[in-house]
Amino acid sequence: MAEAHTGVRVELAAQGVGDVATGLPVLDHLVRELAVSGRFRVALEVAPGSAEAEVAAAAKGLGEAVGARLRADGASGRGFAWLPEDEALAGAVLEVSERPLVASNVDFGGQRVGGLASDVVGRFLNAFVESAGLNLHIRVVEGKDPEHVLVAIFKALGAALGQACRPEGER
Repeated sequence: MAEAHTGVRVELAAQGVGDVATGLPVLDHLVRELAVSGRFRVALEVAPGSAEAEVAAAAKGLGEAVGARLRADGASGRGFAWLPEDEALAGAVLEVSERPLVASNVDFGGQRVGGLASDVVGRFLNAFVESAGLNLHIRVVEGKDPEHVLVAIFKALGAALGQACRPEGER
């Protein structure tokens, strides 16, 4: 599999916004939700390629950019959030770690959302966490619609990252 080229910029902002073009519309939507919830200005563009290459490039590029913010002077390096999306409720708890991992109770078992296989989202999160250097725990306590569950997860992840990238007093 050829590696896709990525352009990425992540900045802290008063109001989050995402200019995202990964080649996968549902992933673009999820990363925008992360940016808005975390109060980040995200610019992410992935050169066209296979869906797997695009997901890997987006996750790695975003993870590296966020990882730099997490390790900036004054950043707390840890955060948590619970956010809804319609009937779904998800939480994310994270901290900077030398042993990156994703621990989650989510199993989409072959479901597809917007043409994106759920295991692609799992691969995205694992590659993102590896590149950012995070210990991430995700819990979903409610949710029947897989798309709503994914949006709730990315919103909670964004809000937790926003906390972790800011000093304790600026959350």
